[in-house]
Amino acid sequence: MSVPAHTADGGGESTSALLRRWLFPAGRLIASLAVTFLGLLFITFIIGRMIPIDPVLAIVGERASQSTYDQVYREMGLDRPLYEQFAIYVWQVLQGDLGTSLLTARPVADDILRVFPATLELATVATIIGVVFGIPMGVIAAVNQGRWQDQVVRVVGLFGYSMPVFWLGLMGLLIFYGVLDWVSGPGRLDIFYEDIVPPVTGVILIDSLLAGDFEVFKNALSHLVLPASVLGYFSLAYISRMTRSFMLEQLSQEYIVTARVKGVSEARVVWRHALGNIMVPLITVIALSYANLLEGSVLTETVFAWPGLGQYITNALLSADMNAVLGGTIVVGMLFIGLNLLSDFLYRVVDPRAR
Repeated sequence: MSVPAHTADGGGESTSALLRRWLFPAGRLIASLAVTFLGLLFITFIIGRMIPIDPVLAIVGERASQSTYDQVYREMGLDRPLYEQFAIYVWQVLQGDLGTSLLTARPVADDILRVFPATLELATVATIIGVVFGIPMGVIAAVNQGRWQDQVVRVVGLFGYSMPVFWLGLMGLLIFYGVLDWVSGPGRLDIFYEDIVPPVTGVILIDSLLAGDFEVFKNALSHLVLPASVLGYFSLAYISRMTRSFMLEQLSQEYIVTARVKGVSEARVVWRHALGNIMVPLITVIALSYANLLEGSVLTETVFAWPGLGQYITNALLSADMNAVLGGTIVVGMLFIGLNLLSDFLYRVVDPRAR
């Protein structure tokens, strides 16, 4: 007679079942993240070696002697085999060492920590705008397929995909700042308000509230609203289009017809049942949109003189500062990995079937 596995309280899961449910999936997830991260580092390493820019000359200058060049060449480890260079590179990145910026003469990691909160602030507000307006617009368009509401939403989305972001930003500055004077101009703050609020998080809206300085908060919000609206418009176009597509598929399902036949209100059918069933793919759409705004706001930051990660990478690229460029690329890649991990976690929260 076989003996059953020991269980807790007589009815719990066995140890092997717990391992299969939690430990093994966690191990697979960690292994997947490690392989993805190593792949990211390998790609950036190869890019750094293939770009026709001599990193030694960028440091010592073209007038340096051959002996100075050779000494720096050895100090940078460029005389070692490529596999040793890659191993050193991975070890340095794992320690948080992304090299030193030639442009600022500061560690790249410190520079990114300094500029990233500005991009985080801009992208987060833009994503909120895209979600708050994009999801309802997509739902309304799907419910009214072929009607004027659907056509309006599709035209708004088409303009969002078609208009260049730099042109939209310049037109926004011209109209709302230059002509109407409804918002503040480029930058994050007026010069008068700079360095008044002590940096805690690096996000001025949060830091000003923590300090209780509502004048700084108002000024920062006035600077933020226009670039965030420009980016939010592109996020809105993408989210509304995908929401419409997902909703059209759900509204044609049999369970929707059954709910309507049973007399369930149309609002409950649409906003509870149909929208609830598209939340899992919609989370992916929102996460990808957020990641794209975090790494793709280069033109917006340039137009609005927004001192964020996009502008930092652009200036580094124009100055052939490859340490800063590759360091920023690694951070962007890690953001995508992290947001994918977050969306996978939210799947399990939203949809019990994924647990």
